[in-house]
Amino acid sequence: MSKKPASRRKPDQSQVAEILRRLRETYPDADCELNFNTPFQLLVATVLSAQCTDVRVNQVTKVLFKRYPKVTDLAAADRTELEEIIKSTGFYRAKANSLLGLATKLVTEYNSKVPVELEELIKLPGVGRKTANVVRGEAFDLPGLTVDTHFGRLVRRFGWTKETDPVKVEFAIADLIEPKDWTNLSQTLIWHGRRRCHARKPACGACPISDICPAFGTGSIEPELAAKLVKS
Repeated sequence: MSKKPASRRKPDQSQVAEILRRLRETYPDADCELNFNTPFQLLVATVLSAQCTDVRVNQVTKVLFKRYPKVTDLAAADRTELEEIIKSTGFYRAKANSLLGLATKLVTEYNSKVPVELEELIKLPGVGRKTANVVRGEAFDLPGLTVDTHFGRLVRRFGWTKETDPVKVEFAIADLIEPKDWTNLSQTLIWHGRRRCHARKPACGACPISDICPAFGTGSIEPELAAKLVKS
């Protein structure tokens, strides 16, 4: 007689709630760290942020948005000039393709406006679910889970999911957290991942959830050594 596969248990909701409460207390100002004034600017900045720091992207977009302030300006940009401006963000040829493609599509199919619906956003060149959810959450104040490398690493360390595929992670956490909390959760976990719960050397001994985190001990547990790993 074949054995039925064990059903997956959902994480304990009290643990989930307590982790969120403590992290929100630790990072009360957690917010998107990309500089933008419009949904279009956030869309462009998020595309550029792939494999690049937000600090570098903000330096580049300061020049980029001055040179191409409107969607129509970017759609008509000279490729060589555009590539030179965004070169320091890495993978600049592919990113130039995406920026020119999405700007052109916005002009020709969306009246130069960034669509709100996720299904429409992911039709734009270079825009996946992560980018779409950033734009929905931060520019349109709609529920969106931003599953970047930090987010994925942390929810696995917390025991909230074992999934590694970003889309499966998104669906697993969406089933666990109320939609109204998705955007705040995303930014809070991203901040924690950047500042304490690093990939290689997490600052376990200087972590506000050390006593309830299943992954405690992955990094240094000695408070003084851990404190040196904390980034501001």
